[in-house]
Amino acid sequence: MFTIGDFARHGRVSVRMLRHYDAIGLLRPARVDPHSGYRFYTADQLALLNRVIALKDLGFTLERVGEILDEKFDADELRGMLRLRQAELEAALAEARARLAQVGARLRAIESEGRMSTQDVVVKKIPAVRIAELSAVAASFGPHDIGPVVGPLYDELCGRLEAAGVTGFGPGIAYYEDAGRGDGSVLVHAGMTVPEGTAAEGVEVHVLPGIEEAATVVHRGSMDTILPTAQTLAHWIEANGYVSQRYARELYLECPEDRSQWVTEIQEAITRA
Repeated sequence: MFTIGDFARHGRVSVRMLRHYDAIGLLRPARVDPHSGYRFYTADQLALLNRVIALKDLGFTLERVGEILDEKFDADELRGMLRLRQAELEAALAEARARLAQVGARLRAIESEGRMSTQDVVVKKIPAVRIAELSAVAASFGPHDIGPVVGPLYDELCGRLEAAGVTGFGPGIAYYEDAGRGDGSVLVHAGMTVPEGTAAEGVEVHVLPGIEEAATVVHRGSMDTILPTAQTLAHWIEANGYVSQRYARELYLECPEDRSQWVTEIQEAITRA
């Protein structure tokens, strides 16, 4: 089982949102510790979470979402609703187009339920690496909040490294941690591997610690569509008797202009349950 914090990370939602869904009876935890009150969830509950978020993004109120879920709509019916939403978003502004890709990712996660994943999860040791980084706070770990923060950070970082005459930097590594505000916000670290002796104005250079044991999986495509890959990793972690220790890192292996051709390795620190 996952703690509420771990489940929130794998579902790409906030802990506050999960608590609200519990309070209104929309998504109850699988177990609540009778002594501490701590909530615990299973990987199978990601399927219900995907439906809740997808329907909410269609514009349904949470009350109506609950009624729809009670009627047991299947994946085909949900797909029809989501495709209608796709048609509307294609005519919307650029900000709405980003959300379209995220709705598509939720749809793919729903469609993949019950199928054996073709993605290989590899457990390995991640070595320490020297990086130059910039950081900023995102409102949540959701793709719609992370994307508008991490993209400009990398643009700024690469510009500062080039201005300082640094060559041979990369690939990029992004990692995350709670911002400590108690509102679900996340501190985003956008880093680039750099050679020893690197220095650039306004850029923090340090050694990013390695990970003794990490579950890794390769995502191919835009970061807006990473959700099914990330949830494949969540299912594997639970099924193989591990627990996650923190937010996953992202190692950007290939980043061509066409974002649909990106290749990213997700690296999640794990330990035995």
